[in-house]
Amino acid sequence: MSDNRNERLGPGTYLTPDEAKEFHKIFVTSFLIFTSIAVVAHILVWVWKPWIQ
Repeated sequence: MSDNRNERLGPGTYLTPDEAKEFHKIFVTSFLIFTSIAVVAHILVWVWKPWIQ
């Protein structure tokens, strides 16, 4: 096995391990931001007009 960092991960992917880690970091960060905004939006709607009483 070679220790080449530019080696692609398995068939069907075009990312190097470093690119995959960077993509994962961006994906997780954007998911957390989206989820936070959604939670805040739900809380604001609940305060404005509760749907369960």
